[in-house]
Amino acid sequence: MKKNNGKKVMKAFGIILAIFLIIGVAGTIANKVYIKNTLEYVKTFSSATPQDKLTVEVDTDGYYTIISDRDVKVLQLTDIHLGGGWMSKKDDLKTINAVASMVIAEKPDIVIATGDISYPIPFTAGTFNNQYAARIFATLMETLGVHWTPTFGNHDSEIYSIYNREKMGEFYSSDEWKNCLFLMGDENVDGFGNNVIKVKNSDNIITQAFITMDSNDYPKDNKLAGLIAGLTGNYDNIHENQIQWYKTACEKLDEENTKFIESKYADNEKSEMLSKYGTVKSLVFMHIPPVEYQTAWDEFKANGYKDTENVKYYYGTLGENVCHPRNDDQFFETALELGSTQGMFVGHDHINIFSIDYKGIRLTYGMSIDYVAYGKIDTKGTQRGCTVITVKPDGTFDCYPENYYQDKYQNPDKEQVTMQQLNEEFNG
Repeated sequence: MKKNNGKKVMKAFGIILAIFLIIGVAGTIANKVYIKNTLEYVKTFSSATPQDKLTVEVDTDGYYTIISDRDVKVLQLTDIHLGGGWMSKKDDLKTINAVASMVIAEKPDIVIATGDISYPIPFTAGTFNNQYAARIFATLMETLGVHWTPTFGNHDSEIYSIYNREKMGEFYSSDEWKNCLFLMGDENVDGFGNNVIKVKNSDNIITQAFITMDSNDYPKDNKLAGLIAGLTGNYDNIHENQIQWYKTACEKLDEENTKFIESKYADNEKSEMLSKYGTVKSLVFMHIPPVEYQTAWDEFKANGYKDTENVKYYYGTLGENVCHPRNDDQFFETALELGSTQGMFVGHDHINIFSIDYKGIRLTYGMSIDYVAYGKIDTKGTQRGCTVITVKPDGTFDCYPENYYQDKYQNPDKEQVTMQQLNEEFNG
C-alpha cells in the first residue's frame, strides 16, 4: 500500500515537473518570437538625426567629447520600463512608440536615459532576461541615429535577472552600438557607467561636462540580503569611492581647461577666460535621487510653497514621497564644495515632476515613460514624457518637461489616458 502511495506521489511530481518544463519551453519560444518581431518593428522608424549632427571624438583621457559652438540639446528619458518579454508585448509597444515619437520630434544631440530601461519582472514580462529590453532600446536609438547613453537604475539588473550589472555594462559598451557613449568606468570604483562626456567648443575649451553615475541598487552583502532590500524599497546610495572619483574627475576637468587657457591666451585675456572656464560647469545624471530632493521640497512646502534663501522653485510638483537612499552620503555636499555641478537629473519616482534649485544646484526629476510598474499607470498621462535640456555655448543651461500627449509627438496609435492631479496641496 505504501509502495503504491509512493508511486502516486512520484507520478504527481513527474506530471508537475512536465508541466513546468512545457511552460518553460513555451515561454522561451514565445520570447524568441517576440524579440525577433519587436526588433523588426523598431527598425522601421525614421531617423531623428539633427541636420547638423555634432561630431563626437574620443579625448586623450579616453572620454567621449562632443564638439559644439552652438546650443547642445539633451533629451532625458527615464524609467522606460521595457519588460522585454511576450507578456509585456502590448505595453512594450506603447513604450517604443512613445520614445520614438518624442526623439523624432525633438531631434536631440544626445539622449541620456537615467535608469530602469529594463524591467524583466517575470510575472509582468514573462522573462528573466534583462538584455532583451536593453537590446530593444539600443536598437531603437541606433535606428533613430542619435548619440545616446544609459545610466543604471535598480531594475536594470535585479537579483533574479540573467545578467548582472557588469554584463549589462559590457552589453552597452559593445562596438555593436555605434552611437552609444557609455563607458564601463574605472574598475577600481564601485558601479558601472561612472563616466564623463565633455562638451568642447572649436577653440578646444571645455564648456560643459555631462557626468553619469551609477546610483547602485540595494545595499547588500549577499544575494538574500539584496533580495530583501529590493522587496522593502531599501535603496543604496552613492559610495565613497564614487564620490572621490567624481571629485577627481571635476578637478581634472578644471586642470585641463586651466592649463590650456594659460598656454594659449595672452596675459590680458587669461583672467577673463579663467573666470569663465577655469571651473568647468557640469550636469550629473543618475537614477536614484539624493535625500536633498526631499529636503529641498520640504523647505519649499514649509514656507507656504514659496522660495527661501536656499530654495528656488522652477516648475512641477511632488506626486509621491522621494524614494531616496536610507543611508546618508556626502555626494551633494561634495558637489557644493567643488562648485562646478549646476544641476542633477534623476528618475526612480515615476510621478514626481519638479525642478527646484537647492543651495545653487538645480535638482530635476525627469518625466517617466513607465506603462507597467506602477498600478494602472498605463491609464494615466500627466507624468509621461521627456525632459529637454538646452546647454548654451557658455555652459549655462535650462530645462523643461514635455508631456507625451501633445500633438507634436505624432503617433497614430497613441492611447487615451486620464490627466490626473498629482498633488492636492500644490500644483505648480
